Amino acid sequence: MMTNAPNDAARVADAPSDNFVYRVLPRSLWGYSQLARWDRPIGWQLLMWPCFWSIALAADAAPDGLEPSAGTIIFYLFLMFVGSVAMRGAGCAYNDLVDHDIDMEVARTRSRPLPSGRVSRFGAKVFIVLQALVGLLVLIQFNTFSIVLGIASLAVVAIYPFAKRFTDWPQFFLGLAFSWGALIGWAAIFGSLSWAPVFLYIGAVAWTIGYDTIYAYQDIEDDELIGVRSTARLFGDKAKPCLVGLYGVTVLFLFLSFIAAGAGFFAYVGLIAMVIMLGWQILILDIRNTAQCRDLFLSNNRVGAILFAGLLLSLIF
Repeated sequence: MMTNAPNDAARVADAPSDNFVYRVLPRSLWGYSQLARWDRPIGWQLLMWPCFWSIALAADAAPDGLEPSAGTIIFYLFLMFVGSVAMRGAGCAYNDLVDHDIDMEVARTRSRPLPSGRVSRFGAKVFIVLQALVGLLVLIQFNTFSIVLGIASLAVVAIYPFAKRFTDWPQFFLGLAFSWGALIGWAAIFGSLSWAPVFLYIGAVAWTIGYDTIYAYQDIEDDELIGVRSTARLFGDKAKPCLVGLYGVTVLFLFLSFIAAGAGFFAYVGLIAMVIMLGWQILILDIRNTAQCRDLFLSNNRVGAILFAGLLLSLIF
């Protein structure tokens, strides 16, 4: 009998089995939805927030007579949402292709569609192309400068899956890729870059390194066994002081970005709320509690949302 949740043979160990995708998609597509992580929206959410921050900050900074209309802002936010879902899905599928053998050796990942055989490598490649085409369709809605900037990000995306093989800082390469929207959002409004989006990008990169380090502590034992490198392995028991440094860089450069863009009062209120939330993560972190590491990682969606809310209120008022 068909159920609303995948059985043991069709599920992924570290993903929820009651996600809506299993209710709306036929069973034949469940493996592809898992490959794109549609059942784990946190990835596209974290990819999306720097895009949203950048658009709101740029719209607020635009001089009188050149500010985008409310309709334009909403349309750009919608495009960023669609692009984040599509490109995160394509990136995850590409990453799983590259890490096929590694994923088979890690307890948390060996149930993913490729290692478990529910999706073929050819099927994954076709799926990557289809999602990339959606991303391209989104990108060409923006100005020429933004299109070139978006295409340039593919170089970083291509390198990231291999980073864990040659550096202790693969999270840095993830940050470079995941934060690119901080540049594109501003470019979509202005058709150029300035110090404000560059500072925003640096802050977002540091934020990404921080939260993905917390995530990486879930796999640290398996990573040590198979030789996969990460900032979690690099930091070891010094996670808290290292996170203070990373999140400190995050807050500093976001603050500089807001000053450079002339952001309003509510943007700084959102930043203060972000400081409190990031500080709480560090305070309660127990790197040996994998369930807590996962929950703290997931809480960064709320961090991104709070900062966007502050920027949006600053734009409105």
